[in-house]
Formats: sequence, C-alpha cells, structure tokens
Amino acid sequence: MGDNEDMAETTDPTFAVDIARAAAAEAAGGDVGEYLGVVVDGDGLVSQHFASLEPGYRGWYWSVSLSSVADGSPVTINDVVMLPGADAVVAPAWTPYKERIRPGDLSPGDVLPPEDDDVRLVPSWSAGDGEEQTPDRFFAREVGLGRQWVLSLEGREAAADRWYAGEQGPEAPIAQQAAGVCATCGFMISLAGDLSDRFGVCGNGQANADGKVVSFGHGCGAHSGAKLKRSTAPQKLPPHVLDTVTVDDDLEALVDPDEPGDDDVPADDEVPANHDEALDEPTPEPDTTD
Repeated sequence: MGDNEDMAETTDPTFAVDIARAAAAEAAGGDVGEYLGVVVDGDGLVSQHFASLEPGYRGWYWSVSLSSVADGSPVTINDVVMLPGADAVVAPAWTPYKERIRPGDLSPGDVLPPEDDDVRLVPSWSAGDGEEQTPDRFFAREVGLGRQWVLSLEGREAAADRWYAGEQGPEAPIAQQAAGVCATCGFMISLAGDLSDRFGVCGNGQANADGKVVSFGHGCGAHSGAKLKRSTAPQKLPPHVLDTVTVDDDLEALVDPDEPGDDDVPADDEVPANHDEALDEPTPEPDTTD
C-alpha cells in the first residue's frame, strides 16, 4: 500500500485513481464502492474518495491521500482512512462527564470535587459572603477561621440566574396562576446575604416548594392570603326544621310487618259465641285438703 507509482500530471484531479482504489481495497480487505471524487488539499497533494461497502457503515467513504513532489515524480500514498459522510450515522460529540452531570445524578457515596480553577469559588479571605465576612481577612486566613472557600460574585450570580429561571422562579407555570407572590406570603423565610433581596425559603408544608429557595416573584395557590371564591366556597346551610305536621309516606316502610298491629285485632263478628259465657264462669277454687 505504501509503494510509489509514476504519475503523469499532478495537476489532474483524477490522477492516480487506480492507485488510490487499490490502496483503499487493500485497507478494506475487499472491494470498495463507486468513485466519489477528489479533494485538492494543496500543491501536489490530493485525497481520492470511494464509497464504503462495509456493513453497518452506510454513508461512510474511503479517503486515500496521495502526494507527488512534481510532475513525473512517483506518487506517494500517505494515508488511507474511512470517514463519515453527510448521511453517515455517527456517535454524538463527546461531552466531558462534568458537563453531563445534572442535579439528582449523584448517588450516596459519589464524589464530585470542584475543578482547581472553578470560577465559582474563591478563598474566603479574598471575598466576603454576606454577614459571614470576617473583618480581618488576613488574620482569618492565618488562624483558619470560617470556611476555606466561599462563592465568588460569579458563583452567586450564576446560582441566582439558575434559581430565577427554574421551577421556583416567576416564569414557572404554577406561578402564572398563583393567588399571590412569595414576596407577600407569610410562609416565606427570609435569607441573609447578597441574595436576600431576591430570594427566600418556602416554609409552607403544604406547598410544592416547601423547603426550597423561591424567588420573590414566584407564587402558588398555598399563599397565606389565598381566599376561596364565593362560587367555590362551602355554602352555609340553614338550621334544621322539625316537621311535626306532615306524615311521611316512607314511615310505612319502617313498620315491622311481623309485629301485631291494629289490623291483627279480631273484629266483633269474629269473637266466638261462648266468649261471654266463658268470662262468666267462676274460677275453680284451688284444692287445699292436703
């Protein structure tokens, strides 16, 4: 594949096509597809392209780099590679793992240290952090007071922009139909520091954002001043009235049919004829001779 061949004219864009095809076929271990053209890379340097017939590589092509010092000089095969074309299926561009990580990806035991040149962090002696700022930063650095690193101005603004554009920002769908904003809600817990003029923490256990940082412009239906509309509020019922005049027809269904009632008393014509005689007969005296 690296043998040199004679070349008639190096300025001809189709020069040494046969040489390039043979080199591509050798690299492919078989035949190559149709000739796709040539790319002039420089003076005496071209790349000949051939379609690839490799299974699973649809849209790829073989590129054979050829060079020659001057007209009539031998042709040198510099490189043979298979490259993706415009219709080729390729893997997505590589993204470093730190750029792929999203909130919630970390599991217990995972470690994600910041980079050495992370612009979000600065030494605590070089920048304050709200009320935690030590008046004598140099002395604090020497004796090791407070935190070693704090958020830089860039880090604080990046966090503020992320929170403001997130689910607890003013543009969230739940905030668009809220009864009020968090800035006027009694459940909002105030923050300290540079972000206290834009954010707070929700302290309503029945709200979706409970325990989360919310922007002043955020809101939800659990606002402390929320009121039900008259049409949706429970209606107060009038006092009960006991009806002692009207007889309910349903009372007949409450009567036990097995218990005797007025209908079970025999009529006068049903009384036996000897009923009165039986009542007039004296009751026999008990026998006391014993």
